[in-house]
Amino acid sequence: MFGTIDKSKGLLFITHDLEHSIRLNLQKMYQEVEGLDQNRLLNTPPEDLKRYLVEKYGITPITLQRDKWYADHENVPVDVRHDPMRFIDDRSRPVMVAGGRVEVHIPFEGESELFYAKASTYSLNPPRAVIEKNEVVLRYDTPADQPRDIRALAEQTLKEIEQYLGWQRPMIDAHNQNLSAAAGQSIHQRRERLLAQSQRAEALGIPIRRRADAPKTYALPTVKRKAVLTLPPTTTAQFKPEPALAMELYERILKVVQDMALVMERSPDAFKSMNEEALRQHFLVQLNGQFEGKATGETFNMGGKTDILLREGDRNVFIAECKFWKGPKAFREAIDQLLGYATWRDGKMAILVFIRGTQTSTVLTGIDAVAKAHENFKRAVTWPHESGVRYVLHSSGDKNRELFLTVLVFHVPI
Repeated sequence: MFGTIDKSKGLLFITHDLEHSIRLNLQKMYQEVEGLDQNRLLNTPPEDLKRYLVEKYGITPITLQRDKWYADHENVPVDVRHDPMRFIDDRSRPVMVAGGRVEVHIPFEGESELFYAKASTYSLNPPRAVIEKNEVVLRYDTPADQPRDIRALAEQTLKEIEQYLGWQRPMIDAHNQNLSAAAGQSIHQRRERLLAQSQRAEALGIPIRRRADAPKTYALPTVKRKAVLTLPPTTTAQFKPEPALAMELYERILKVVQDMALVMERSPDAFKSMNEEALRQHFLVQLNGQFEGKATGETFNMGGKTDILLREGDRNVFIAECKFWKGPKAFREAIDQLLGYATWRDGKMAILVFIRGTQTSTVLTGIDAVAKAHENFKRAVTWPHESGVRYVLHSSGDKNRELFLTVLVFHVPI
């Protein structure tokens, strides 16, 4: 991030301008997005690519681990020619006397290059220290006949270093906070350009041939300041847009389901003796009332039968399972069952969990633990709902095909 650094003089926080370095870091991220093979970019889920970029181009501020500091001591000759309190004829040459060297080591976490970066606020008398791997080293040579309070000197230098680190932190925090949005926007803009170009090319009505010299893979450069990161696994095969259920329609379907739950709450006597199949039929009636009879129950799909299937033409746009809560193990089986049904067209799924006599919070805790422990789990999605949660899973066998799973919990009258 910061390029070549001259560490020979021991001066900290003056070599590079931090604001300029942050801009360069951001520019490198934009260049990486623009340099990605177009099929790799289009085949990689944007959230996965964004997470990779945020991790790679985020800046980790320095934190001194004062509680782990330690000191070394050795006897060494000390040059006293610059001591004005000593009578010395020739100060142009070293004048050595018996003495000792104390080295105070302070471990730190963060990016060592930041010790050489100047924030927008700074002083004209920066601290001095040597940076060795993940330690700040303060060296003090002291004549035997003039002992010094090394601890006080070290404390003062560390206070100055902490001040400089404090001046850096707001700039670093601002960069890190804005990085996710910047990465997402960069990915979105290039995806939109590539898709628009593809549509214009297809509109020509002339077969498009791939250039022989076009790159087929993307080699990730080594990241020196962090553990080596790799791009999310994907393919550089020709990208083919796939139909998907719009999020707005997905939310509309779930709203119909939730409205049915309100009916159950308002007429408890009518539902208290119903089993899963009977409850499912009521949800199907409501869905068919909204979507012109396209919702079916127990429909064969991929590897088995799904409880609720909403079709649009020849496409399955929504699949759901209805289950009474029987504990984490049974819920895990319900997730596996849905994943077994899901084809590449099934990007939106739901599990309707019915509970009798169990606290909603207990069930939601169990659901969250099972979902996040599942091998297909990718991330949780913010979805403000008091009795529901949402996750993104990947389809079995292809981590780049993302499936939205919403879990809604309903109380069924006892």
